[in-house]
Amino acid sequence: MQTNDEHIIVLETKVSYQEDLIQELNKHVIDQQKQIDTLTNLYESLKEQFIEILSNLPNAIASEDKPPHY
Repeated sequence: MQTNDEHIIVLETKVSYQEDLIQELNKHVIDQQKQIDTLTNLYESLKEQFIEILSNLPNAIASEDKPPHY
């Protein structure tokens, strides 16, 4: 059976590993959030460009008329 000192050492070791793991996971979450922010900004930029391109199309191309083969 473990003594109190041995039991405390085991518990402190486990806590230390858990703290390291939490820090590592936190780094991953921060990196993922940066990627999400980058992708969100890119999406918004592309969306604005797409809307601008659509607004500059001639009416004949952008119209919703059915093609002649219908």
